Amino acid sequence: MEAAYYEIGRDGRAACRLCPHHCHIASGHHGRCRTRYYDGHTLQALNYGQCTAIALDPVEKKPLAYFHPGSLILSLGSWGCNFTCPFCQNWQISQQEAPFRELTPERALALAQHYEADGNIGLAYTYNEPTLSYEFISRTARLVHEAGLVNVMVSNGYIEKEPLRGLLPYMDAWNIDLKGFSQDFYQSLCGASLQPVLDTIEAAAAVSHVEVTTLVIPGENDDPAQMDAEARWLSSISPDIPLHLTRYFPQYHWSAPMTPLRTLKQLQSVASRYLHHVLLGNV
Repeated sequence: MEAAYYEIGRDGRAACRLCPHHCHIASGHHGRCRTRYYDGHTLQALNYGQCTAIALDPVEKKPLAYFHPGSLILSLGSWGCNFTCPFCQNWQISQQEAPFRELTPERALALAQHYEADGNIGLAYTYNEPTLSYEFISRTARLVHEAGLVNVMVSNGYIEKEPLRGLLPYMDAWNIDLKGFSQDFYQSLCGASLQPVLDTIEAAAAVSHVEVTTLVIPGENDDPAQMDAEARWLSSISPDIPLHLTRYFPQYHWSAPMTPLRTLKQLQSVASRYLHHVLLGNV
């Protein structure tokens, strides 16, 4: 499938404009996310319709605490990510290619409709970074929307403004990872930048239901002053935005001990000065 949002530069490289990395990809090479490949003619979206994980989940697992609580939602994942977090909790599909089954947008809709009898309310795009399945999701989400079901994105929020605008009319809810509240954290541990994530949260919250998740990692983003700044910023958009503080467990390249429960409770107390809904996860 030809990728969306790219152009061929004067240097003959494909300039990807899907996310703020703005990869310039030479012929025969991949972008940083590994899902974009330039064959010398067109930029290809390698993971189009490649489903690595599918499950009928409680909507609270996304996590969404205040969007159709008690409901189930059919959740799809592909592979790839535009972050390089060494503590990734889903690294088996986000940081490498993984076994998959082919899925068309029409088939995804049919599956969602099939499970309506079991309480399914729509489709959630999750598990890996779903914005890298942009071409598949933009087609699928339209079909789901037209069928009267809901679309949910569980994302790191690292997407350019123009492609984001293409998704917003079809997304009913988002859970967006706010991995920390400093540029240094994003740059050193995620290989990315903070501001585009903040821009996505603000844009999505203006038109749809948004909840935010922060995975609390001991010694990295558990500073109460940083949490104070994060919660204060979120409250400037709306104090009703739910914030999920999630317990980290050792994964991938990171071996620090799991987050102490006392740390989560301390940060919950800090964030609750500004936000009405601060929830603890993985506890």
